[in-house]
Order: sequence, then C-alpha cells, then structure tokens
Amino acid sequence: MLTCDHPVPPDRYNDRVEEHLRVTRFYHASQIGVVQCQKALVNALIERWHPDTYTFHLLVGECAVNLEDVALILGLPTDGLPVTGMTMSSFEALEAECLDQFGVAPRKEECRGCCIKLTWLCDLKENFQLTDEISIQRWHNWERGDRRYRYLTLSHFRKAFDEIQEGQFVWAAYDVDRVDPNIIPAEIYMQSVVWSATVPLVSFECIEWHATDRIRRQFGFVQEVPHQKWNLDKAHGEVLTGPKNLNWTTAPSHSFWVMHWTTNLYVS
Repeated sequence: MLTCDHPVPPDRYNDRVEEHLRVTRFYHASQIGVVQCQKALVNALIERWHPDTYTFHLLVGECAVNLEDVALILGLPTDGLPVTGMTMSSFEALEAECLDQFGVAPRKEECRGCCIKLTWLCDLKENFQLTDEISIQRWHNWERGDRRYRYLTLSHFRKAFDEIQEGQFVWAAYDVDRVDPNIIPAEIYMQSVVWSATVPLVSFECIEWHATDRIRRQFGFVQEVPHQKWNLDKAHGEVLTGPKNLNWTTAPSHSFWVMHWTTNLYVS
C-alpha cells in the first residue's frame, strides 16, 4: 500500500539530532523520503476489511497489516511500552511543550486545534541549519520494483482479489529468499519475537486489535482455529474531537488494553 523512497544524497544531521533520533528509535523512519500511497489498492482492501475480525478477507484466507510490516517497511520500533499518556487540547499546553522541546513555539495560525502543522516542523528543521558533514548509511529502498502498481485502477485490484488462487498469494513476504538480509538493519530483526503477538495496538485514544491468531501464515506458521474474538467496546473508535484533556493510560475505557499489551506482548 505504501512505497517508501530513500533519495540520495542523504540528509545531514548534527550529532545531537542524530543521537536523539537513535535513542528514540526513530532514526530509520527519519531516513524515509517520499511516501507514495497507492489509493486504488487501499480502496480495494477497504472493501474487504471486516471490522469484527480486524482482517482483510480474501478467497485464500485472511490477512492484515501487522507489526512485522511496520518494522521492516517503516523501521519503527514495535516493542516496549505502549504509545500512550496525556493529551492536552489547549493551545497554551501545546505552546509550553514546544518551548520545552524546541526552544521555540508555533503561532496559533500554525496549528490546527491541538495539532501542529507539518509545515511549521519542516521550517523548524531548516532554521536549525544542520550542516555538519555526517555520512549517514541509508536504509535502501527495496520496493522500487513495485512502481507499476501505482498506475492500476480500483477495478484492476478488485478483479485481482476476486480471482486470486492459493499459491498466488505470498504469505511470508519477508523470507530470506525474497529480501536481502543485508538491507534491513540488524536491530530491526531483534524485535521479531513480538511481531506475531496477539495484542491490542495502543496509540493514545486509538485502540486496534492485532489479530495475528487469524493470520498465522503471514509469519510462516500453520493456521489453526483462531481465538475467540475480542470486543474493544468503547475503546474502539475514540477520536480526539473537542476538548480531550485526558490521561489515556488510566482512562477507564483504555487502561485494561494498555495492561493487556504490556503483559501479553511476548506471548505469540
């Protein structure tokens, strides 16, 4: 669904910025240049999404985007504590946080509600004048061969999904015979123990179910009878509209799922 290009020459970070990116484990994601969204493919998949199972339903079985995809395509960390905590809706709170983190703060017109416009962050990076001569090892793009799919229409993908047969669908897309192991940094593979965990995915107000018990073949396992479906109840579908000065870690609708991630992350 996403094609990530990593243009050359690399960006230049000073030592302090690169250190923070590596400590927060966002360094590999920062190296992604242009992200192309294949809208026709996304729309075709949405038509096959079943919200009761949290998977896409195809003739050959169920599949879903999972933590392995996030780690190997985007380079984002997939283990550790859930991404949650306090959300503050006021501009004053946002201003104070930016002053603390960056030493400068956006104006109100550079924000939308309690969110900062990306243009302000882009300008902020330019104004830092990061010109240190640091050679950055690029995480090469290994999806460029799929550019032809950008020009296919919704009808093409619908037809492909309707006619797909067993043996045509690639379940284990990251096997060693398909991806050069030297392309993916070693620290990414160190997270692989958690990729097949059946857990809730937590990001502040957002809770989604990581239904790996229904997509075992994507991890090279034999598909068995899935577990009983989980009901996320009020935690699913929460949005940050209106004032939401709330600590999602301890919110009654979310605290159970935060604990569920923490205690079941290493259980496949």
